[in-house]
Amino acid sequence: MNYPALKITFLGTGTSSGVPMIACECAVCTSTDKKDKRLRSSIMVQSEKTTLVVDSGPDFRYQMLRARVKHVDGIVYTHSHKDHVAGLDDVRAFNFFSQKPMHIYASDMTQEVIIREFPYAFYEAKYPGLPDIQLNTIALDSFTVGDIPIQPILVWHLKMPVLGFRFGPFTYITDANKIEDDEKEKIRGSQVLVLNALRKEHHISHFSLEESIGIAQELQIPQTYLTHISHQMGKHADVEAELPPGIKLAYDELEITM
Repeated sequence: MNYPALKITFLGTGTSSGVPMIACECAVCTSTDKKDKRLRSSIMVQSEKTTLVVDSGPDFRYQMLRARVKHVDGIVYTHSHKDHVAGLDDVRAFNFFSQKPMHIYASDMTQEVIIREFPYAFYEAKYPGLPDIQLNTIALDSFTVGDIPIQPILVWHLKMPVLGFRFGPFTYITDANKIEDDEKEKIRGSQVLVLNALRKEHHISHFSLEESIGIAQELQIPQTYLTHISHQMGKHADVEAELPPGIKLAYDELEITM
């Protein structure tokens, strides 16, 4: 399969509370290093013809402004937790300028939550200015948005199914603590893997730093970036210096071209 050249922008690389965390005075939350400032996790995937965003968390509006995004062809959802869907209302601005609905690509489970959390977006008789959303159901079959083919990957967030996505040579997985062997095969061969790593200590529903490094090395990925990072991980510069070759911490506004 042929894939277009891609640019990936990290819109946010933090966990659900973001970094700095409200009211926290730890060394990470009070750091002056820009790379220690993390909005909620999201990426933008762009070809010459198509712009996609993966997840629209609470920081979606600011992420779009910070990246100077003028058009989005669709939003692809990993799962329905608040830190991944809460900013959906702000697609209203894109609706206004494009005069088109925003296409949403999500599993049935995620769609149920979106409809429950934003019921006004689905009224038959809507008040002017409300979000205009077109739902598109995805599962584990590959699909295409514009000129970008996408392969979903099933991962587990404790007992919750979450979708990772492979965009040609680039794979993005967040909010996971288990990946079945057959789904790992969908990742194998990626040039770049993005994988969640919440902190150094074990966590019940997220990979730890050691666990994420282990998966990247098991699959022999040339370059891995870690995301969905909490303030418990430590300062970006300190952790980065400890990582093995081919593995780095992602940071907000990092761009990758492939």
